[in-house]
Amino acid sequence: MSKIRDLHQNWMKNKEYRKAYDKLSPEFALAHAVINARVTAGLTQLQLARRMDTTQSVIARLESGRTRPSTQTLERLAAATGTRLRISFEPMAFSPR
Repeated sequence: MSKIRDLHQNWMKNKEYRKAYDKLSPEFALAHAVINARVTAGLTQLQLARRMDTTQSVIARLESGRTRPSTQTLERLAAATGTRLRISFEPMAFSPR
């Protein structure tokens, strides 16, 4: 049975897959940050949902990257996990004209 990481590395050789993956990179990064904040706080999805006054399924969607949360939702998540929300802009490898 192949591991997901191995499959991903193989698929990254495909130009179309790589392009689609790169396009979704910000969503993956946000989903990873949400998961990391929850896990570092030692919370389950259900516990985090209760602290945010929402449902576990909302947390699952945030962690899957299937939804783009509002700044207000991210602020509530930060408060619920004892973290601080920080949004930044970073230079790209190339400069669009």
